[in-house]
Amino acid sequence: MGKITGFMELQRIQEALLPAAERVRNYREFVLALKDDAASKQGARCMDCGIPFCQSGCPVNNVIPDWNDLVYRQQWRTALDVLHSTNNFPEFTGRICPAPCEAACTLNINDDPVGIKSIEHFIIDKGWEEGWVVPLLPATRTGKRVAVIGSGPAGLACAQQLARAGHDVVLFEKADRIGGLLRYGIPDFKMEKHLIDRRMAQMSREGVDFRLGIEVGKDLPAEQLLAEFDAVVMAGGAEQSRDLPVPGRELGGIHFAMEFLPQQNRVVVGDAVPGQIMATGKHVVVIGGGDTGSDCVGTSNRQGAKSVSQFELLPQPPEQEEKAMVWPYWPVKLRTSSSHEEGCRRDWAVATKRFEGGHGKVEKLVAARVEWQQDANGQMKMVEMPGTEFDLKADLVLLAMGFVGPVQNDLLEQLGVERDPRSNVKANTDDYRTSVPKVFAAGDMRRGQSLVVWAIREGRQCARAVDEFLMGSSELPR
Repeated sequence: MGKITGFMELQRIQEALLPAAERVRNYREFVLALKDDAASKQGARCMDCGIPFCQSGCPVNNVIPDWNDLVYRQQWRTALDVLHSTNNFPEFTGRICPAPCEAACTLNINDDPVGIKSIEHFIIDKGWEEGWVVPLLPATRTGKRVAVIGSGPAGLACAQQLARAGHDVVLFEKADRIGGLLRYGIPDFKMEKHLIDRRMAQMSREGVDFRLGIEVGKDLPAEQLLAEFDAVVMAGGAEQSRDLPVPGRELGGIHFAMEFLPQQNRVVVGDAVPGQIMATGKHVVVIGGGDTGSDCVGTSNRQGAKSVSQFELLPQPPEQEEKAMVWPYWPVKLRTSSSHEEGCRRDWAVATKRFEGGHGKVEKLVAARVEWQQDANGQMKMVEMPGTEFDLKADLVLLAMGFVGPVQNDLLEQLGVERDPRSNVKANTDDYRTSVPKVFAAGDMRRGQSLVVWAIREGRQCARAVDEFLMGSSELPR
Protein backbone atom coordinates (compact mmCIF):
# COMPACT_ATOMS: atom_id res chain seq x y z
CA MET A 1 0.00 0.00 0.00
CA GLY A 2 1.25 3.45 -0.81
CA LYS A 3 4.91 3.65 -1.84
CA ILE A 4 6.83 0.61 -0.63
CA THR A 5 9.64 2.71 0.84
CA GLY A 6 7.55 5.81 1.46
CA PHE A 7 7.39 5.43 5.24
CA MET A 8 11.21 5.52 5.35
CA GLU A 9 11.65 8.41 2.92
CA LEU A 10 8.83 10.78 3.82
CA GLN A 11 7.93 12.56 7.03
CA ARG A 12 4.42 13.01 8.40
CA ILE A 13 2.83 16.18 7.04
CA GLN A 14 0.67 18.03 9.54
CA GLU A 15 -2.27 20.13 8.44
CA ALA A 16 -1.38 23.80 8.88
CA LEU A 17 -3.28 26.02 11.32
CA LEU A 18 -3.88 29.73 11.10
CA PRO A 19 -1.99 31.60 13.87
CA ALA A 20 -3.81 31.69 17.20
CA ALA A 21 -3.89 35.49 17.28
CA GLU A 22 -5.69 35.48 13.93
CA ARG A 23 -8.15 32.63 14.45
CA VAL A 24 -9.50 33.80 17.82
CA ARG A 25 -10.94 36.88 16.11
CA ASN A 26 -13.69 34.84 14.47
CA TYR A 27 -15.55 31.51 14.53
CA ARG A 28 -14.44 30.18 11.16
CA GLU A 29 -12.52 26.94 10.66
CA PHE A 30 -8.75 27.48 10.77
CA VAL A 31 -7.35 24.07 9.79
CA LEU A 32 -5.91 24.24 6.28
CA ALA A 33 -6.50 20.98 4.41
CA LEU A 34 -3.64 19.33 2.53
CA LYS A 35 -3.10 20.14 -1.13
CA ASP A 36 -2.94 17.45 -3.83
CA ASP A 37 0.80 16.85 -3.74
CA ALA A 38 1.05 16.86 0.06
CA ALA A 39 -1.88 14.43 0.36
CA SER A 40 -0.27 12.12 -2.19
CA LYS A 41 3.00 12.13 -0.23
CA GLN A 42 1.14 11.46 3.01
CA GLY A 43 -0.66 8.52 1.39
CA ALA A 44 2.71 7.22 0.22
CA ARG A 45 3.74 6.68 3.85
CA CYS A 46 1.15 3.91 4.32
CA MET A 47 3.10 0.69 4.85
CA ASP A 48 2.36 -2.72 3.40
CA CYS A 49 2.05 -3.82 7.02
CA GLY A 50 0.13 -7.06 6.44
CA ILE A 51 -2.44 -6.53 9.17
CA PRO A 52 -3.90 -2.99 8.99
CA PHE A 53 -4.69 -2.33 12.64
CA CYS A 54 -5.86 1.14 11.61
CA GLN A 55 -9.05 -0.45 10.28
CA SER A 56 -9.89 -2.14 13.58
CA GLY A 57 -8.94 1.04 15.44
CA CYS A 58 -11.51 2.93 13.36
CA PRO A 59 -15.07 2.44 14.68
CA VAL A 60 -16.57 2.54 11.15
CA ASN A 61 -13.82 0.21 9.88
CA ASN A 62 -12.71 2.58 7.14
CA VAL A 63 -10.75 0.76 4.41
CA ILE A 64 -7.79 3.00 5.16
CA PRO A 65 -4.90 1.31 3.32
CA ASP A 66 -6.93 1.20 0.11
CA TRP A 67 -7.75 4.88 0.02
CA ASN A 68 -4.26 5.81 1.20
CA ASP A 69 -2.89 3.95 -1.83
CA LEU A 70 -5.43 5.58 -4.16
CA VAL A 71 -4.52 9.05 -2.86
CA TYR A 72 -0.84 8.25 -3.36
CA ARG A 73 -1.67 7.37 -6.97
CA GLN A 74 -3.88 10.49 -7.23
CA GLN A 75 -6.99 8.46 -8.04
CA TRP A 76 -9.09 10.89 -6.04
CA ARG A 77 -12.57 9.85 -7.15
CA THR A 78 -12.03 6.14 -6.52
CA ALA A 79 -10.60 7.06 -3.11
CA LEU A 80 -13.83 8.95 -2.38
CA ASP A 81 -15.93 5.93 -3.33
CA VAL A 82 -13.92 3.70 -0.99
CA LEU A 83 -14.17 6.26 1.81
CA HIS A 84 -17.94 6.57 1.39
CA SER A 85 -18.35 2.80 1.42
CA THR A 86 -17.96 2.78 5.21
CA ASN A 87 -18.58 6.38 6.30
CA ASN A 88 -21.58 8.52 5.35
CA PHE A 89 -20.09 11.77 6.61
CA PRO A 90 -16.28 11.87 6.33
CA GLU A 91 -16.36 15.68 6.33
CA PHE A 92 -17.51 15.45 9.95
CA THR A 93 -15.04 12.83 11.11
CA GLY A 94 -12.21 14.32 9.07
CA ARG A 95 -12.58 17.44 11.19
CA ILE A 96 -13.61 16.37 14.68
CA CYS A 97 -12.69 12.70 15.13
CA PRO A 98 -9.73 12.19 17.55
CA ALA A 99 -8.38 9.60 15.06
CA PRO A 100 -8.06 6.31 16.99
CA CYS A 101 -7.00 4.90 13.60
CA GLU A 102 -3.73 6.83 13.83
CA ALA A 103 -3.04 5.48 17.31
CA ALA A 104 -3.46 1.98 15.86
CA CYS A 105 -1.28 2.65 12.78
CA THR A 106 1.57 0.12 12.57
CA LEU A 107 3.99 2.93 11.77
CA ASN A 108 3.08 4.44 15.15
CA ILE A 109 5.06 1.73 16.94
CA ASN A 110 8.33 3.54 16.41
CA ASP A 111 7.59 6.57 14.22
CA ASP A 112 4.95 9.19 13.51
CA PRO A 113 1.76 7.51 12.26
CA VAL A 114 0.31 8.10 8.81
CA GLY A 115 -1.82 11.27 8.81
CA ILE A 116 -5.00 9.29 8.18
CA LYS A 117 -7.37 11.98 9.40
CA SER A 118 -5.80 14.65 7.21
CA ILE A 119 -6.07 12.35 4.17
CA GLU A 120 -9.74 11.70 4.93
CA HIS A 121 -10.28 15.45 5.23
CA PHE A 122 -8.58 15.96 1.88
CA ILE A 123 -10.54 13.25 0.04
CA ILE A 124 -14.00 14.45 1.04
CA ASP A 125 -13.26 18.14 0.50
CA LYS A 126 -11.86 17.25 -2.92
CA GLY A 127 -15.02 15.27 -3.66
CA TRP A 128 -17.31 18.19 -2.84
CA GLU A 129 -15.15 20.64 -4.80
CA GLU A 130 -15.26 18.43 -7.89
CA GLY A 131 -18.99 17.76 -7.64
CA TRP A 132 -18.55 14.01 -7.07
CA VAL A 133 -20.80 13.86 -4.00
CA VAL A 134 -24.31 13.37 -5.39
CA PRO A 135 -27.59 11.89 -4.15
CA LEU A 136 -27.82 8.09 -4.39
CA LEU A 137 -31.40 7.27 -5.26
CA PRO A 138 -32.90 3.81 -4.63
CA ALA A 139 -33.79 1.69 -7.65
CA THR A 140 -37.15 0.78 -6.10
CA ARG A 141 -39.34 1.90 -3.22
CA THR A 142 -40.42 -0.61 -0.57
CA GLY A 143 -43.50 1.21 0.70
CA LYS A 144 -42.27 0.76 4.28
CA ARG A 145 -42.25 3.82 6.56
CA VAL A 146 -39.54 4.38 9.17
CA ALA A 147 -39.39 7.13 11.79
CA VAL A 148 -35.95 8.21 13.01
CA ILE A 149 -35.93 10.34 16.16
CA GLY A 150 -32.93 12.62 16.52
CA SER A 151 -30.77 14.19 13.81
CA GLY A 152 -27.31 13.77 15.30
CA PRO A 153 -24.75 11.66 13.44
CA ALA A 154 -26.43 8.36 14.43
CA GLY A 155 -29.87 9.50 13.26
CA LEU A 156 -28.50 11.05 10.06
CA ALA A 157 -26.49 7.96 9.12
CA CYS A 158 -29.40 5.64 9.88
CA ALA A 159 -31.87 7.78 7.91
CA GLN A 160 -29.60 8.06 4.89
CA GLN A 161 -28.93 4.31 4.73
CA LEU A 162 -32.62 3.45 5.07
CA ALA A 163 -33.61 5.95 2.38
CA ARG A 164 -31.04 4.46 0.03
CA ALA A 165 -32.58 1.04 0.72
CA GLY A 166 -35.87 2.38 -0.64
CA HIS A 167 -37.81 3.02 2.57
CA ASP A 168 -39.84 6.17 3.25
CA VAL A 169 -37.90 7.82 6.08
CA VAL A 170 -39.15 10.64 8.29
CA LEU A 171 -36.54 12.18 10.57
CA PHE A 172 -37.89 14.05 13.60
CA GLU A 173 -35.79 16.72 15.31
CA LYS A 174 -36.94 18.73 18.32
CA ALA A 175 -34.59 21.66 17.55
CA ASP A 176 -35.09 24.23 14.82
CA ARG A 177 -32.18 22.92 12.75
CA ILE A 178 -30.77 19.53 11.81
CA GLY A 179 -27.57 18.16 13.33
CA GLY A 180 -27.98 17.51 17.05
CA LEU A 181 -24.74 18.20 18.90
CA LEU A 182 -22.99 18.61 15.56
CA ARG A 183 -25.12 21.74 15.16
CA TYR A 184 -25.48 23.05 18.68
CA GLY A 185 -22.59 21.48 20.59
CA ILE A 186 -19.49 21.61 18.43
CA PRO A 187 -18.25 25.18 17.83
CA ASP A 188 -18.15 26.53 14.28
CA PHE A 189 -14.39 27.00 14.48
CA LYS A 190 -14.07 23.21 14.63
CA MET A 191 -16.79 22.43 12.09
CA GLU A 192 -18.76 24.99 10.13
CA LYS A 193 -22.46 24.24 9.86
CA HIS A 194 -22.82 24.60 6.10
CA LEU A 195 -21.34 21.09 6.03
CA ILE A 196 -24.48 19.78 7.72
CA ASP A 197 -26.77 21.82 5.46
CA ARG A 198 -25.02 20.40 2.40
CA ARG A 199 -25.61 16.81 3.55
CA MET A 200 -29.20 17.64 4.49
CA ALA A 201 -29.81 18.81 0.91
CA GLN A 202 -28.36 15.57 -0.43
CA MET A 203 -30.48 13.47 1.92
CA SER A 204 -33.64 15.40 1.03
CA ARG A 205 -33.11 14.53 -2.62
CA GLU A 206 -32.59 10.90 -1.58
CA GLY A 207 -36.03 10.92 0.01
CA VAL A 208 -35.53 11.73 3.69
CA ASP A 209 -38.37 13.89 5.05
CA PHE A 210 -36.99 16.25 7.72
CA ARG A 211 -39.49 17.47 10.30
CA LEU A 212 -38.08 20.11 12.61
CA GLY A 213 -39.37 21.53 15.86
CA ILE A 214 -41.20 18.33 16.79
CA GLU A 215 -40.40 16.69 20.12
CA VAL A 216 -41.72 13.16 19.90
CA GLY A 217 -43.55 12.26 23.08
CA LYS A 218 -44.59 15.86 23.63
CA ASP A 219 -45.68 17.30 20.28
CA LEU A 220 -46.32 13.86 18.80
CA PRO A 221 -47.46 11.01 21.10
CA ALA A 222 -45.40 7.83 20.90
CA GLU A 223 -48.61 5.83 20.41
CA GLN A 224 -49.37 7.75 17.22
CA LEU A 225 -45.81 7.23 16.00
CA LEU A 226 -46.06 3.47 16.46
CA ALA A 227 -49.38 3.41 14.63
CA GLU A 228 -48.12 5.37 11.61
CA PHE A 229 -44.72 3.76 11.05
CA ASP A 230 -43.49 0.23 10.38
CA ALA A 231 -40.35 0.82 12.48
CA VAL A 232 -39.05 3.49 14.84
CA VAL A 233 -35.39 4.29 15.52
CA MET A 234 -34.47 6.18 18.69
CA ALA A 235 -31.25 8.10 18.07
CA GLY A 236 -31.74 11.05 20.39
CA GLY A 237 -28.33 11.12 22.04
CA ALA A 238 -27.18 11.31 25.66
CA GLU A 239 -27.93 14.90 26.56
CA GLN A 240 -28.16 14.76 30.36
CA SER A 241 -25.13 16.72 31.62
CA ARG A 242 -23.28 15.56 34.72
CA ASP A 243 -23.82 18.07 37.54
CA LEU A 244 -21.53 19.16 40.37
CA PRO A 245 -23.61 19.13 43.59
CA VAL A 246 -21.38 21.15 45.91
CA PRO A 247 -22.26 24.10 48.17
CA GLY A 248 -22.89 27.27 46.17
CA ARG A 249 -23.98 25.46 43.02
CA GLU A 250 -27.14 27.60 42.97
CA LEU A 251 -25.20 30.84 42.47
CA GLY A 252 -25.60 32.70 39.19
CA GLY A 253 -22.82 32.42 36.67
CA ILE A 254 -22.50 28.63 36.94
CA HIS A 255 -23.69 26.88 33.81
CA PHE A 256 -23.50 23.59 32.00
CA ALA A 257 -21.29 23.68 28.92
CA MET A 258 -24.32 22.74 26.85
CA GLU A 259 -26.09 25.89 28.01
CA PHE A 260 -23.12 28.01 26.95
CA LEU A 261 -21.95 26.48 23.64
CA PRO A 262 -25.26 26.27 21.74
CA GLN A 263 -25.96 29.95 22.32
CA GLN A 264 -22.78 31.01 20.56
CA ASN A 265 -23.53 28.66 17.67
CA ARG A 266 -26.90 30.37 17.28
CA VAL A 267 -25.30 33.81 17.30
CA VAL A 268 -22.82 32.76 14.61
CA VAL A 269 -25.68 31.79 12.30
CA GLY A 270 -27.43 35.10 12.94
CA ASP A 271 -30.02 34.24 15.61
CA ALA A 272 -30.85 36.68 18.39
CA VAL A 273 -30.07 35.19 21.81
CA PRO A 274 -31.42 37.45 24.57
CA GLY A 275 -29.43 37.13 27.79
CA GLN A 276 -26.62 35.18 26.14
CA ILE A 277 -24.08 33.68 28.55
CA MET A 278 -20.88 35.58 27.76
CA ALA A 279 -17.28 35.21 28.88
CA THR A 280 -16.34 38.73 27.80
CA GLY A 281 -14.09 40.41 30.40
CA LYS A 282 -14.60 37.57 32.90
CA HIS A 283 -12.40 35.13 34.76
CA VAL A 284 -13.65 31.82 33.36
CA VAL A 285 -13.17 28.43 35.01
CA VAL A 286 -13.93 25.31 32.99
CA ILE A 287 -14.42 22.16 35.06
CA GLY A 288 -13.74 19.06 32.98
CA GLY A 289 -10.75 18.22 30.82
CA GLY A 290 -12.36 16.59 27.78
CA ASP A 291 -13.32 17.82 24.33
CA THR A 292 -16.36 19.72 25.58
CA GLY A 293 -14.19 21.56 28.08
CA SER A 294 -11.74 22.39 25.32
CA ASP A 295 -14.61 23.80 23.23
CA CYS A 296 -15.56 26.02 26.17
CA VAL A 297 -11.98 27.27 26.34
CA GLY A 298 -11.89 28.16 22.63
CA THR A 299 -15.28 29.87 22.75
CA SER A 300 -14.39 31.84 25.91
CA ASN A 301 -11.21 33.13 24.30
CA ARG A 302 -13.14 34.24 21.23
CA GLN A 303 -15.62 36.07 23.41
CA GLY A 304 -12.78 37.98 25.06
CA ALA A 305 -12.42 36.35 28.47
CA LYS A 306 -10.01 38.02 30.88
CA SER A 307 -8.58 34.64 31.86
CA VAL A 308 -9.45 30.99 31.26
CA SER A 309 -8.58 28.13 33.62
CA GLN A 310 -9.44 24.47 33.20
CA PHE A 311 -9.51 21.81 35.90
CA GLU A 312 -9.44 18.03 35.57
CA LEU A 313 -10.19 15.63 38.41
CA LEU A 314 -7.76 12.96 37.16
CA PRO A 315 -3.96 13.22 37.39
CA GLN A 316 -1.98 14.78 34.57
CA PRO A 317 -1.26 12.07 31.99
CA PRO A 318 2.24 11.49 30.61
CA GLU A 319 3.36 13.60 27.68
CA GLN A 320 4.33 10.49 25.74
CA GLU A 321 2.75 7.06 26.06
CA GLU A 322 4.74 3.83 26.35
CA LYS A 323 3.89 2.63 22.85
CA ALA A 324 5.14 -0.90 23.39
CA MET A 325 2.65 -1.26 26.24
CA VAL A 326 -0.48 0.26 24.69
CA TRP A 327 -0.26 0.03 20.89
CA PRO A 328 -2.59 -0.46 18.97
CA TYR A 329 -5.06 0.77 21.60
CA TRP A 330 -6.00 4.35 22.36
CA PRO A 331 -3.27 5.73 24.64
CA VAL A 332 -3.72 7.82 27.74
CA LYS A 333 -1.39 10.76 27.23
CA LEU A 334 -1.36 14.54 27.54
CA ARG A 335 -3.33 16.09 24.70
CA THR A 336 -3.13 19.81 24.00
CA SER A 337 -5.90 21.05 21.73
CA SER A 338 -5.79 24.07 19.45
CA SER A 339 -8.07 25.82 21.96
CA HIS A 340 -5.54 25.27 24.76
CA GLU A 341 -2.83 26.77 22.55
CA GLU A 342 -4.95 29.91 22.19
CA GLY A 343 -4.66 30.61 25.92
CA CYS A 344 -5.58 28.56 28.97
CA ARG A 345 -4.22 27.68 32.39
CA ARG A 346 -4.63 23.94 32.91
CA ASP A 347 -4.46 22.00 36.16
CA TRP A 348 -4.95 18.35 37.09
CA ALA A 349 -5.96 16.31 40.12
CA VAL A 350 -8.15 19.15 41.39
CA ALA A 351 -11.53 18.70 43.07
CA THR A 352 -13.96 21.59 43.49
CA LYS A 353 -15.23 21.80 47.07
CA ARG A 354 -17.61 24.77 46.90
CA PHE A 355 -18.51 27.99 45.15
CA GLU A 356 -18.67 31.35 46.94
CA GLY A 357 -20.05 34.69 45.90
CA GLY A 358 -22.21 37.68 46.75
CA HIS A 359 -25.52 39.11 45.59
CA GLY A 360 -26.43 35.75 44.12
CA LYS A 361 -23.44 35.63 41.75
CA VAL A 362 -20.40 33.38 41.84
CA GLU A 363 -17.14 35.16 42.63
CA LYS A 364 -14.73 32.34 43.34
CA LEU A 365 -14.45 28.61 43.70
CA VAL A 366 -12.66 26.74 46.46
CA ALA A 367 -10.79 23.61 45.44
CA ALA A 368 -8.23 21.16 46.75
CA ARG A 369 -5.66 18.84 45.30
CA VAL A 370 -6.36 15.13 45.35
CA GLU A 371 -4.57 11.84 44.90
CA TRP A 372 -5.99 8.59 43.63
CA GLN A 373 -5.14 5.76 46.01
CA GLN A 374 -6.01 2.08 46.01
CA ASP A 375 -8.15 0.90 48.90
CA ALA A 376 -8.23 -2.51 50.56
CA ASN A 377 -10.56 -3.85 47.88
CA GLY A 378 -8.30 -2.75 45.06
CA GLN A 379 -10.57 0.12 44.06
CA MET A 380 -9.10 3.51 43.22
CA LYS A 381 -10.41 6.21 45.54
CA MET A 382 -9.98 9.97 45.42
CA VAL A 383 -8.31 11.32 48.57
CA GLU A 384 -8.01 15.03 49.34
CA MET A 385 -4.48 16.03 50.25
CA PRO A 386 -4.28 17.95 53.54
CA GLY A 387 -3.28 21.60 53.34
CA THR A 388 -3.82 21.92 49.59
CA GLU A 389 -7.05 23.91 49.61
CA PHE A 390 -6.97 27.03 47.44
CA ASP A 391 -9.41 29.43 45.84
CA LEU A 392 -9.62 30.92 42.39
CA LYS A 393 -11.45 33.98 41.13
CA ALA A 394 -14.36 32.96 38.93
CA ASP A 395 -16.99 35.17 37.30
CA LEU A 396 -18.18 32.37 35.00
CA VAL A 397 -17.97 28.64 35.72
CA LEU A 398 -18.68 26.13 32.94
CA LEU A 399 -19.39 22.53 33.88
CA ALA A 400 -18.04 20.21 31.18
CA MET A 401 -17.84 16.90 32.99
CA GLY A 402 -19.53 14.73 30.43
CA PHE A 403 -23.01 13.29 30.08
CA VAL A 404 -24.75 10.65 32.15
CA GLY A 405 -27.37 9.42 29.67
CA PRO A 406 -30.45 10.38 27.70
CA VAL A 407 -32.75 13.08 29.04
CA GLN A 408 -35.64 11.51 30.94
CA ASN A 409 -38.44 12.75 28.72
CA ASP A 410 -42.00 11.91 27.71
CA LEU A 411 -40.88 9.72 24.82
CA LEU A 412 -39.02 7.23 26.99
CA GLU A 413 -41.88 7.10 29.49
CA GLN A 414 -44.55 6.63 26.83
CA LEU A 415 -42.66 3.88 25.04
CA GLY A 416 -41.67 2.17 28.28
CA VAL A 417 -38.41 0.85 26.84
CA GLU A 418 -36.12 -1.14 29.11
CA ARG A 419 -33.00 0.66 30.36
CA ASP A 420 -29.53 -0.53 31.23
CA PRO A 421 -27.91 0.21 34.63
CA ARG A 422 -26.57 3.53 33.25
CA SER A 423 -30.08 4.67 32.22
CA ASN A 424 -29.37 4.24 28.48
CA VAL A 425 -31.94 2.56 26.28
CA LYS A 426 -31.17 -1.17 26.34
CA ALA A 427 -30.43 -2.77 22.96
CA ASN A 428 -27.62 -5.00 21.69
CA THR A 429 -25.39 -4.43 18.67
CA ASP A 430 -26.64 -7.50 16.78
CA ASP A 431 -30.12 -6.23 15.95
CA TYR A 432 -30.38 -2.91 17.87
CA ARG A 433 -33.89 -3.83 18.99
CA THR A 434 -35.28 -2.46 22.25
CA SER A 435 -37.73 -4.23 24.55
CA VAL A 436 -40.62 -2.67 22.61
CA PRO A 437 -41.64 -4.33 19.31
CA LYS A 438 -40.45 -2.54 16.13
CA VAL A 439 -38.55 0.07 18.17
CA PHE A 440 -34.77 0.27 17.71
CA ALA A 441 -32.08 2.38 19.41
CA ALA A 442 -28.66 3.55 18.21
CA GLY A 443 -25.93 6.04 19.04
CA ASP A 444 -25.34 7.74 22.38
CA MET A 445 -28.90 7.05 23.54
CA ARG A 446 -27.98 3.36 23.47
CA ARG A 447 -24.23 3.27 24.24
CA GLY A 448 -23.82 6.44 26.30
CA GLN A 449 -21.65 9.46 25.56
CA SER A 450 -19.20 8.64 22.81
CA LEU A 451 -17.56 9.82 19.59
CA VAL A 452 -19.21 11.01 16.40
CA VAL A 453 -17.57 8.14 14.54
CA TRP A 454 -19.16 5.60 16.91
CA ALA A 455 -22.55 7.25 16.34
CA ILE A 456 -22.14 6.92 12.57
CA ARG A 457 -21.20 3.25 12.96
CA GLU A 458 -24.23 2.51 15.12
CA GLY A 459 -26.56 4.43 12.80
CA ARG A 460 -25.35 2.40 9.82
CA GLN A 461 -25.59 -0.92 11.63
CA CYS A 462 -29.00 -0.08 13.02
CA ALA A 463 -30.21 0.78 9.51
CA ARG A 464 -29.22 -2.68 8.32
CA ALA A 465 -31.02 -4.25 11.29
CA VAL A 466 -34.18 -2.27 10.52
CA ASP A 467 -33.97 -3.19 6.83
CA GLU A 468 -33.67 -6.88 7.75
CA PHE A 469 -36.62 -6.54 10.12
CA LEU A 470 -38.80 -4.97 7.43
CA MET A 471 -37.71 -7.00 4.41
CA GLY A 472 -36.36 -10.27 5.81
CA SER A 473 -32.87 -9.60 4.45
CA SER A 474 -30.67 -6.62 3.66
CA GLU A 475 -27.98 -5.58 1.21
CA LEU A 476 -26.93 -2.64 3.37
CA PRO A 477 -23.38 -2.92 4.78
CA ARG A 478 -22.90 -3.21 8.51
